[in-house]
Parts: sequence; structure tokens; C-alpha cells
Amino acid sequence: MLLPLDVFARSLKTRISSTLFTRLMSQSTSIPKKLERVRDHGYDNFMEVEKKTRKVLKFHSLILFQRNQTLPVSRLDILSRRLGFKQHEAGKFIVKFPHVYEIYEHPVQRILYCRLTRKAILQIQQENDALIAQIPEAVTRLRKLLMMSNTGRLRLEHVRIARSEFGFPDDFEYSVVLKNPQFFRLVDAKETRSKYIEIVDKDPNLAVCAIQRVREREYREKGMDAEDGRFSFLINFPPGFKIGKFYRIAVWKWQRLPYWSPYEDVSGYDLRSLEAQKRMEKRAVATIHELLSLTVEKKITMERIAHFRQAMNLPKKVKEFLLQHQGIFYISTRGNHGKLHTVFLREGYKKGELIEPNDLYLARRKLAELVLLSPRKAKVDKELVSYRRDWEEDDMRRIGRDYEEKDFQGSEVESNYVRDRGEEDDTDLDSDGF
Repeated sequence: MLLPLDVFARSLKTRISSTLFTRLMSQSTSIPKKLERVRDHGYDNFMEVEKKTRKVLKFHSLILFQRNQTLPVSRLDILSRRLGFKQHEAGKFIVKFPHVYEIYEHPVQRILYCRLTRKAILQIQQENDALIAQIPEAVTRLRKLLMMSNTGRLRLEHVRIARSEFGFPDDFEYSVVLKNPQFFRLVDAKETRSKYIEIVDKDPNLAVCAIQRVREREYREKGMDAEDGRFSFLINFPPGFKIGKFYRIAVWKWQRLPYWSPYEDVSGYDLRSLEAQKRMEKRAVATIHELLSLTVEKKITMERIAHFRQAMNLPKKVKEFLLQHQGIFYISTRGNHGKLHTVFLREGYKKGELIEPNDLYLARRKLAELVLLSPRKAKVDKELVSYRRDWEEDDMRRIGRDYEEKDFQGSEVESNYVRDRGEEDDTDLDSDGF
């Protein structure tokens, strides 16, 4: 009995695809590659709010660098061009956030000026206080970062670029590195003429990954099999992620695959075998997991991860690699017209909020709360506010001095960084690298 042509074609297509998929999954611990990214709107909405706060912070720096920390509205449009704003866009932007900016008239000059509100000033003070209070924790985070490196050192510029994610102050080269010579030292590399932060001595007590503590907690709370959870990760797939039978089996086998710790030195191991390559692949997952666990908000941009790629044995195409593990990480393209890729640690968030918030995170979220407050709820007087207030003048001058000092210290590092990047760039940040 002959089958119709369309039925025979569908049957042949099914057999071919089944054969290819079985062959793809024939390796016991392989996870399918080139998976499509499934959106999780909770993380994307988080990034939409951060996109607004990022612009607000740019305006903060613009205002605080001015004399008396006030800016004439007439100059606002010209100066905002440096921040990427279009013509007449800056004025509309500040009007949207009356809880952050206020516009007043100079009593003598009769010119409109713009300055930060009292709530915004208090938020800056709270964030600065939280940043200074957690410097001892920042020292520990930097030690763990250096311990994950192959050579026990990282480029100073790479750490400086990611200082906000890891909770390092702007002057961390002095307040964190030089103030703790028992832990760190600065080294000048002759071959690259770049500065490196090098760890003095590795502490085995710090070589404990965050995932190990999570496994212990899961074992105590849920009583899971110790052998099954020995090398496993918490997996929570985004809504709408299709999990087939073969994919579920592959994940089950991958969860039980042993791997070397990110803090373990693998330079003396033979990595040519297939089993060793699989262990190194899972070790890369554990390294990125630990990298995200060391951040303040359990998230970091993919561009920052690429800076540590060579130092921590991470794959070249980071984006394709992370898409294989969407139950552990989430990549959001929101925030900069799809040009910025932000990687979240899924187990660190629940319903768009950090499960274990810290003081620095809470201080930063205060700014997001001010941005999200409705303009209708702003208590704006019908009469324009006075030109000066004693408490505001003192606070603004003090914050302005702090910003000028940070800008002076950061400009020296920035100039060195630009000069070094002109001679050598080992980060491979092209699109092919993702």
C-alpha cells in the first residue's frame, strides 16, 4: 500500500529530525546548543526601570559638577548633548521626575535654575554611607575574584569598569587595594604596560562557592538526596520555556556531572579528553554563577563578563553559552536599545526583587522609587521656591566636593586605561565574542 506524498514527506522529516536529535543527545551530558531565548517579563521590567535611573544618574553627575550644584535651564539643552540627549529632550526629561529635580527662579537674576530635591540628596547620602560601610565585604569580594583567576591577578582597568556591580567605591585602588597590603599588591606588567591587582596569599577558607551553601540549605530544608545534589544547580526555567523529554534527560544527567571548583587550580590537569572538556564546561557555569553571586545586585552586563573571560577560562561566545543554561541565568536586552546585555542570576530574584537584599541595593532602589513616583503626587508649591536653603547649600556643597574628588581620581585611571587600550585589547568584545 502506497502512502500519499505529503504523508510520506512528513514521516520522513520526523524520522530525520528524530535521528539527528538522538545523535545530538547521544553524549550523556550534552545540552542542546543554539537555543532560542525565552523572555521573562519580570527581569525585562526591572531593566526598563534601570534604564530610567541610568539617565537620571547621568543628570546627577551633570548637576553636581556645576558650581553650587545648580544648572541654568538655558544651558541644560547644550550640556545634555554630551549625555546623548536630543534637542529639547532634556527639559522634558527633568519635568517627568519632580521628586528628583526641582526648577526654581533666581531671586536676583530672574533666571530658571535646576537642582536636586531634598529626597534625591538624601538618597545619594544613603548610598554613599552604605558604600563606605560595606568596604570590608568589598575586600572579601575582591579576594575571591582574584582567587578565581588563573594567575591570581586581574587588570586594574577591568575591575575599575565593574566596580559598581561589585560594590567597590570609586577610589577602590586606594581604599580597598592599597589600604590592605596584606591581601593585595599592584603590579606593573612590562609586556602590556598595564597595572594588575595581584593577591598576596590565597585563603582556603574563602574558596567556598555560593552554590555550595545553597546545596546545603536545600539539603537541610527539603531533605534531597545528597548524592543527587552534590554537583547540581538550582534550575528555574522562564515561563513558556518548552522542555521536551530528551532535554529533560540531558539536564538530569548534566546535573550529576562532576566538575572542578572555580577556585581550584586546573593548570596541571590533562584537559584533552572529552570528559575533561565537559567538566570544564560545567566549571565555566559555576564560575559565572560565582561571579554573579559576588555582585551587589546578582546581575552584571555581559560586556563585564567578557573582561574576565581569559583570566577565568570562560568560553569565547558567552551569549551562546549562557543560552544553553536559561534555567540558571537570564539575559535581558532591555535598557539600551538592545545593545546592552544584562545577565541575571535567576535564583537570586523572585517576582522582580532581590531575595536577600543588602543595604547598598536598598539605597539604589530608593532612586528607582523616586523615579517611579507619579508626578501628580509631587507636592509642588504654586509659588516658586526660594533660591537658597541653608541645609541644602551645605549638603550640595559636600556632595559636590565628593564628586569632584572622585572625578579627579577617576580621570587619572581613565587616561591610563584609554592609553593602554590603544596599544593592546585582550578582552575581545566584538559581537562574535558573544
